[in-house]
Amino acid sequence: MAHMIWKGAISFGLVHVPVQLYPATQSENAGFNLLDKRSIDPIGYRQISKRTGKEVTRENIVRGFEYEKGQYVVLSDAEIRSAIPESTQTVDILAFVEAPEISFLYLDTPYYLAPDRKGEKVYALLREAMAASGKIGVANVVLHNKQHLAALVPLGPVLVLNTLHWADEVRPFDELKLPPEGLKSAGVTARELEMAKKLIDDMSDTWDPSSYHNTFRDDIMALVDKKVRTGKTEEIGAVEKEAAPRRSADILDLSDLLKRSLGRGKSKAAARGDDDGEAETSTRRKAKTVRRARRDTGPKDAPPRRRRAA
Repeated sequence: MAHMIWKGAISFGLVHVPVQLYPATQSENAGFNLLDKRSIDPIGYRQISKRTGKEVTRENIVRGFEYEKGQYVVLSDAEIRSAIPESTQTVDILAFVEAPEISFLYLDTPYYLAPDRKGEKVYALLREAMAASGKIGVANVVLHNKQHLAALVPLGPVLVLNTLHWADEVRPFDELKLPPEGLKSAGVTARELEMAKKLIDDMSDTWDPSSYHNTFRDDIMALVDKKVRTGKTEEIGAVEKEAAPRRSADILDLSDLLKRSLGRGKSKAAARGDDDGEAETSTRRKAKTVRRARRDTGPKDAPPRRRRAA
C-alpha cells in the first residue's frame, strides 16, 4: 500500500471533510548510478565552483536568487522559511468549475484522497454531489512546504487531488510558427479531411493503459537479468551494430500518404476484429461442416424433394 503523505481536511464553505492523502503514481523508470569502472564503486557528488573549478565546503555554501544575469540576492535559510506558507493540512476549495475548462496543460501530479476519522458519509456526499454536477473543485493546498493550486476531481469511488501548474508556469504557444486554423487557410482540401477522419475512425480503440509498456525499461531489465544470471555483472558486453534509422518515405502528396495509412489502419482493425469474431467465425465453420456432412452422408437413393405447388 502507498505511504500516506498527510492527514488533513477538504474545506468548502463551513463543511470540513477529514481525509488522508496518498500518492496516486509511482516511478518505473530504469535508474542508473555512476560508477568507477576500475572498482565498480559509486561516484559521489562534489560541489564545485563554476568559476574556479575548486571544491566548496558546505559551510561556505549559501542560497541566492538570480535577479539579473550573473547578479544574485543572498537569502538565509531562516529568511526562506519565513516566506514558506503555513502548512494548514487543508485542501481549501476556492471555486467549482466545469471540468473541460481546465486544460490538460495545467495538470501536474495526482494524489488520492481517502476519508479519515469517520468522515465516510460527508466524503461520499461531496463526491456524489460533484459527480452529479459535472464540476471539479479548484483549491489551494500546501504540500512539502510548497503552495500548490490543485483540482479536486471525483473518479469513481475516490476523490483525486491533482496539483496544477500556475498560469505563469505554462508557456504560451503564440511564439511558435503554426499553420493557420481553418481548412482553406491551411491549404487542406475537404477530401483530405475526410480521409484523415476515416483514418482516425479506423485507428480508434478503447483506452486500456495496460496495453502500453515502457519498452526501454523492459529491455534494460531483461539485459540486467541476463547479466546477473550469467555472472557477467561487471563486464561490458559487445553490442550488435545498430540498425540504420528508418527514413521517412519521400512522398509529398498528402492524399497518397493518407491512402497508404488507411490501408494500414484497416489491417490493424481487421486483426482486432479477427480476435473479437474468432468464436463467431469458428461457430459458423462448424455449422457449415455439419451441414456438409449431413448432405454427404445422406441416403444416395433418396427420392428428390418435390416442390410445393405455387
